[in-house]
Amino acid sequence: MSAEKRNALGRGLSALLNDSESVNQSQNNKANNVSSGPEVNSLGSVNEIKLSEIEVNPFQPRTDFDQEALAELADSIKLQGLIQPITVRRLNAHSYQLISGERRLRASKLAGLTHIPVYIRSANDQQMLEMALIENLQRENLNAIEVALSLQRMIEECNLKQDELGERVSKNRSTVTNYLRLLKLPPAIQASIREGEITMGHAKALITIDDPTKQIYIHQHIIQQGLSVRKTEELVRDMQRAPVKKEGKQPEPISFQVQKIQDDLASKFSSRVKLKIGGQGRGTIEIPFLSESDLSRILEIMDW
Repeated sequence: MSAEKRNALGRGLSALLNDSESVNQSQNNKANNVSSGPEVNSLGSVNEIKLSEIEVNPFQPRTDFDQEALAELADSIKLQGLIQPITVRRLNAHSYQLISGERRLRASKLAGLTHIPVYIRSANDQQMLEMALIENLQRENLNAIEVALSLQRMIEECNLKQDELGERVSKNRSTVTNYLRLLKLPPAIQASIREGEITMGHAKALITIDDPTKQIYIHQHIIQQGLSVRKTEELVRDMQRAPVKKEGKQPEPISFQVQKIQDDLASKFSSRVKLKIGGQGRGTIEIPFLSESDLSRILEIMDW
C-alpha cells in the first residue's frame, strides 16, 4: 500500500480519535510528564502507564502477527524507545483497553518495557470496533479479500452505509463496491486471491460474469495458462459475446437443487461441473480438465 493511501486511511482514524490542534498542543506540553497517578492521565494527552494495566482490544480483527517483524521492532524499541505512542481508553483508575497499536504493544513487551507512552481517548464499543478495523486496513500486506472482509464488517457491525464507509476510509463508493463484490465470488476464487494466484484486476474481470461455473472455468484458465489481466478481460468479453445456440431442441431447465449441487461441486473442484439426471434418478457427473496436471489435481481432491 502506498504512503498516499496510508495517509488517507490515517485521516479516517484520526477523525475517529478526535485529534485536533488543541489536543496536539496538549500532547506537546505533557509529553515529558510521567506519573502513576490517575489525575495526570487526562484525555487527549500523552501519558506513560504500566504495560500490565493495558488489556488488548477485544474487537481487533487481526489475529496473526509476524514474529520476526515483532522481534525486529522490539530491538528498535530497546535502542530508541517507542517513538509513536499507542492509543487506549480508560476503563477505571488503573485499567486501560487498547484502541490501536497492538503490534507496538507486543513489541514493547518483548523489549522488556514496564511503562509505555499512550494517548488516552474516550470511545464506546462501536468506536472501538471502527478504530480497530480502520487500523487493520492500514496494514501494508493486506490482500483484497482481507480488505473486503474488513469493509463488510464495518457495514454490518458499525451500521454504516457505503457512502459513510467510504468517508471513514477515504475511498470513493465505487472502490468500496468493487471490494465488496469480491465476496460474491465462489470460495475457490476468493482463496486464490488470498494466496496471490490472481490479482484484483483478474477478480474484477471475473465479477462481470454472472454464472459462477463460468467464473470458475475462466479462473482455472488464468491459473493454468498464466493469463494476464488484459488477456482475462478479452476472454471474458469473448465469452459474453458468444452467440447462444437456439437450433434444435432446447434442454430442459435444471432445478434449483441440481444447480446448487453443480455450483458446490464446481467450487470444490475449481472447474466447471455438469450434472445430468435422467429417469429413475440415474445420471452422470462431468468434470472437464485442462491438462494432465489438472486431472491429477482433481483426482487428488477426490482422494484417488
